[in-house]
Amino acid sequence: MLATLVDAPFNRPGWIYEEKYDGVRMLAYKEGSKVTLVSRNAIDRTGRYPKIAEAIAKLKADTLAVDGEIVIFDADKVSRFQFLQKSEGEPTFAFFDCIYRDGKDLRKAPLAERRAALEQSVKPSSNLILSARLDANGIKAFEIAKRKGFEGLIAKDLSSKYVSGRSPAWLKVKVRKEDEFVIGGFTAPSGTRHFFGALLLGIYKRGELEYVGKVGTGFDEATLNTLFKKFSALKRASSPFGSDVREKSATFVAPKLVAQIGYTEWTSDGKLRHPVYLGLRDDKPAKDVKRQEKR
Repeated sequence: MLATLVDAPFNRPGWIYEEKYDGVRMLAYKEGSKVTLVSRNAIDRTGRYPKIAEAIAKLKADTLAVDGEIVIFDADKVSRFQFLQKSEGEPTFAFFDCIYRDGKDLRKAPLAERRAALEQSVKPSSNLILSARLDANGIKAFEIAKRKGFEGLIAKDLSSKYVSGRSPAWLKVKVRKEDEFVIGGFTAPSGTRHFFGALLLGIYKRGELEYVGKVGTGFDEATLNTLFKKFSALKRASSPFGSDVREKSATFVAPKLVAQIGYTEWTSDGKLRHPVYLGLRDDKPAKDVKRQEKR
C-alpha cells in the first residue's frame, strides 16, 4: 500500500499521523521459525538483513505478514537513506502495518484493528520498532516532524482497508524533498574530480524518459568509483532521454539504475534545484520512476 503525496499538512478526525521513514520499504513473512524479507520489487532481501530476520523469527505469532521500512538512524534518531546505502550503522525494521496473523487475513480489516494486531505481535527490540505516532493533531504532528528533521509524515485513515497500490487513505506530506530518479548518463570530470562530473537524471512521462537536470554533489571518491564501474556495462551511443540534453561532455547509459536524490524544489521549467546524490536504489524498477502528482 502506497501513500499519495499532498502539498500541505492537515488535521482530520479519525486519522493518525506517523513519522515518515527514509529507508527501504519491506514486507516480512514469518512461517514458524522461517522468515523472509521481500522488497517492493519482489526481491528476497533476507540475507542482507540477518539480524532483523533473526529478531522477527523470535516473535510469538506462528504466521505473520507485516509491512514496514528498514532504516538506519543517525545520532539524533532521524532515519537517513544514505546511511543505509553505505551500511553506516545498525539496520532497524520499523513496522507500520499487519496484514496477516496466525491464519487470519487482515487486509479487509480497518487500520485500527490491524495496528492492534501489530502491537500484539511485535515486541520492540534493538532491531525492531513500531512506527512512531507524532501527535493526534495533524498540524502539530507536521511541526514535530519539521522540528526533528524527519523526511515528513504519513497520515492514515483509521477506518481504511489495506490495498495494493497507491491509496488516498494514506497521505504523505514531505519536510525534506527526496525522490527517485533514473540515471541516463554522466558528464566528464573536471579539476581534481575523478571518474565523472555529474549524473544526468530523468523521470518517465508518457513512456519517455524526460531529462530533469544533473547532480554533481553528494559523492565521495569510493562512490564515484563504484558508480563508474557500473556504468561501464551500460554505455550506449544514443541518448535515452526523449527531451534534449545540452551537455557537451555527456556519456549516455542505458536507463537501468535508480538514484535517490535530495533537492530543494522543482524549477518552473521542470528541473531539480540544488540536487544532492544520496545513493542507489535496487528496490524499484527504473520504468516505475515517475513524478508523483500532488493530490
